[in-house]
Amino acid sequence: MRKICAAAGLFLALSGSVLAQSKQDFVLVNKTGYQISEVYVSASKSNDWEDDVLGDKTLDDGEFLRVKFSGVGKTCKWDIKVVYSDDDSNAVWDDVDLCATSKVTIRYNRKTDKTSASFD
Repeated sequence: MRKICAAAGLFLALSGSVLAQSKQDFVLVNKTGYQISEVYVSASKSNDWEDDVLGDKTLDDGEFLRVKFSGVGKTCKWDIKVVYSDDDSNAVWDDVDLCATSKVTIRYNRKTDKTSASFD
């Protein structure tokens, strides 16, 4: 089980410790059939992507990642970007309300060549 915690500001980094749950914490589930090499989570009002929360790790198909925040204030709207290991394709979701979402499940449809997400 991987645990992610956000340090001061918007920086997200891998952490082995469990922090008090923030209202923006969520679980990202990979149901794409492919390995994901990068995951970015940035406040929607930001013009830049923050650091890759996976670092040098990957998220294989069927695995999940716990994204934990600390010290992020009242911001609820976040953008999420995933990059597949082939480095040729990625998917982005804008304005995800992480205050109302505890699980994001991503899927890839080979027939339509599209990645979708459900927000629970």
